Amino acid sequence: MNKFLRIFPLLLLTIINCNAQNNKPSDFIPKEYVEFEKYFGDLNKDGKEDCVLIIKKTDKNNIIKNRFDKNVDKNRRGIIVLFKYGNGYQLADKNYNCFSSENEDGGVYFPPELGIEFQRGNLIIHYGHGRYGFWRYTFRFQDSNFNLIGYDSSSNHGPIINRETSINFLTEKKLIRENTNKNAEGGDETFKETWSNIEIENLIKLSEIKDFDELDMYNY
Repeated sequence: MNKFLRIFPLLLLTIINCNAQNNKPSDFIPKEYVEFEKYFGDLNKDGKEDCVLIIKKTDKNNIIKNRFDKNVDKNRRGIIVLFKYGNGYQLADKNYNCFSSENEDGGVYFPPELGIEFQRGNLIIHYGHGRYGFWRYTFRFQDSNFNLIGYDSSSNHGPIINRETSINFLTEKKLIRENTNKNAEGGDETFKETWSNIEIENLIKLSEIKDFDELDMYNY
């Protein structure tokens, strides 16, 4: 084998490592975007604090009056995932436009709150809806992408859990737990469990999701 071909991968890795030595998370934010929120946690199980940025576009044309005649910023939000390397970071994944604005009109309900969590090396995108429950998407870094491997949701009425759904896209299994205790007050629910198989050809990539609001998990 040509000597250059043998050393080229090492040279390339050295160049990448040097470029990642001193950069900071804000260096990865594209023009016309600003940092909305920032989170730290280990996403590749190397013991280092990786970084997740929620970014927001700054297009003034998307600042409009809502139904209460108040100016609100309807610019969409996105996500940037960075792996910690040395004294800096490397880009792991990105999607600049997948989240709606925090100022979406929830009608008679308040809009759900977007948050990021880290669990056993997985990236979790969590939507909290207060007393009405939550839903969350679990992503794992594999094959150079963050892929959707799980979905969980809880439909609540105050402290009472009415229905829980859990989908594992790796095992292709779905679990639905429905409360059958109509007199439950919270904590004393009685759940009926129903398991089913799902069909999926390819895992959904974080980078390819156009809009989380349009991810219909009921199709599985």
